[in-house]
Amino acid sequence: MASPVNTTDRLKHLRELMASSKYNVAAYVVPSEDAHQSEYVAACDERRAFISGFDGSAGCAVITMDKASMFTDGRYFLQASKQMDANWTLMKCGTPGVPVWQEYLTNHLPAGTRVGIDSTLLAAAEGGRLSAALKSRGGGDLVAIEDNLVDIVWGSQRPARPEDKAFIQPMEYAGESHTSKIARVREQIEKEGAEGLIVAALDEVAWLFNLRGSDIDFNPVFFAYAVIAKDKATLYIDDVKLTDAVRQHLSGIVVRPYGEIFGELSLLSASLVQSKRQVLAGQTASWALVQALGAENINIAQSPITRLKALKNAVELQGMRQCHIRDGVAMANYFGWLEDQLLNQDGNLRLSEVDAADKLEEFRRAQEHCVGLSFATISSVGANGAIIHYSPKRGSDALLDVTQMYLCDSGGQYLDGTTDVTRTYHFGQPTDWQRECFTRVLKGHIALDCAVFPSGTSGYGLDPLARLPLWELGLDFRHGTGHGVGSFLNVHEGPQGVSMRKTTVDTGFSAGMTITNEPGYYEDGEFGIRIENTCLVVKVDTKFDYTGGAGYLTFDPVTMVPIQKKLIKPELFTEVERKWLDEYHQTVWDNVSPRLEKGGLGYEWLKRETSAL
Repeated sequence: MASPVNTTDRLKHLRELMASSKYNVAAYVVPSEDAHQSEYVAACDERRAFISGFDGSAGCAVITMDKASMFTDGRYFLQASKQMDANWTLMKCGTPGVPVWQEYLTNHLPAGTRVGIDSTLLAAAEGGRLSAALKSRGGGDLVAIEDNLVDIVWGSQRPARPEDKAFIQPMEYAGESHTSKIARVREQIEKEGAEGLIVAALDEVAWLFNLRGSDIDFNPVFFAYAVIAKDKATLYIDDVKLTDAVRQHLSGIVVRPYGEIFGELSLLSASLVQSKRQVLAGQTASWALVQALGAENINIAQSPITRLKALKNAVELQGMRQCHIRDGVAMANYFGWLEDQLLNQDGNLRLSEVDAADKLEEFRRAQEHCVGLSFATISSVGANGAIIHYSPKRGSDALLDVTQMYLCDSGGQYLDGTTDVTRTYHFGQPTDWQRECFTRVLKGHIALDCAVFPSGTSGYGLDPLARLPLWELGLDFRHGTGHGVGSFLNVHEGPQGVSMRKTTVDTGFSAGMTITNEPGYYEDGEFGIRIENTCLVVKVDTKFDYTGGAGYLTFDPVTMVPIQKKLIKPELFTEVERKWLDEYHQTVWDNVSPRLEKGGLGYEWLKRETSAL
């Protein structure tokens, strides 16, 4: 991991802007997100990383005249502490006595404080709540600043905005036309008694119009908004991104420049007041969009597209199965190669974490329909494995060491699906404690995978299954247990999830969803363990049906990568768990081995690793 960036001059310049008569704010908020509340952002939108040096995917910076605070969760405590210099205070959210950034602004700053923010980067609902909270406490004010102050500090060094072309996701992979999707969305709008829907989330725009792009690394999306009304659908996208083929594909769709949505929403506001009807907007709509349309004219709620997109059709489900088989081929070739390099080719203490990650990408890109990676590979050895979302950088990455645990979290983007898989291996002799920890993580993984539950059960209710074996020893992990996965879209997809966070309470599982199963355990400064499969949510037959017809569900893993038996303590396994592992490995062998070169490193590695426990 690279040394901390010296942020002294950056913060000095930012504070000068804050204190100027033009802006006049005592605090300035720098979120992680872009104008679409994206989890991962384009290089030009990495403002929080620029101002602080911390480049994890989640966090919020609050800068006052005498303090700079970084709020992030347990996944990033180690990473943030290593990447930030002495100008910054790490606020460990979720630990006792530490507020989230919103509470900090309203309860820990002087009454009457003017807080500045770029309103395009703040979710609409959050903007409304925060503005009201500040005003109620001594007349404070949330100030929407049109100029992004970090962009001014960044100046000419800020990367240019992407101008890559959008491209069509054909029916052979999408499984449904965009006209059919728009019709289904209109049905949902009508049910809500609304005038239309503002679509701000980039993956929802891409899914709705059967288009993909490359504006954000690892996420096949493009910068655009959409407004779906009863009589027309409008796509706001810059002309430079449109090819002739895409223009033809969008026949019947009104196309406007990206930035015009704010002006057109302002014009629409008067007619909405007269009709006394509202426009729906998803939770990723920005405070700036609300300000343009008028808060009284908009209903912020979960976008109907969020759930429609989460429920994969038959073509998408088949695509997810097939791309994971090909991904399994890449992983077998990779781990066969890596083991040989470390044990037979003098690779131990010579190959670096980035060397290994680059080789894995090479094996992935050799697979049919592979477009690239679904996120930056977490290739981590020893203590780096305890940094949950570690991202190795060449020059500061560690050398692979057969005496240390190796954690690899990676995924691919394929035309027919998206993959996400984590495996933890030891190429030498693991300690008894490492084996016990690994076995307990695996027991939690198996327990969740084997769960049979009523349709509509939330991930909040299922999450303890994955933690119980760790809880028995007083251990745990500081991240969610599972997230949805897009279909050649974002690797993290909602609304479903498995987590102790209350945000997962409101979404129940339905057949056709995807979910990851990824419990872990991390010892700071020592090692990390995570075992992750991507699964489909499928119907299961039960002897009885107490649900009154809703039925029961279970998880069906589509990831095809062995789980290392060397790290398992068999005496901790039940017969059910042993049977699960052997059957899973047989499935991996049956699906992956026919696609490998017989006798090759990957084939022989897979043959050994999928043998019975």
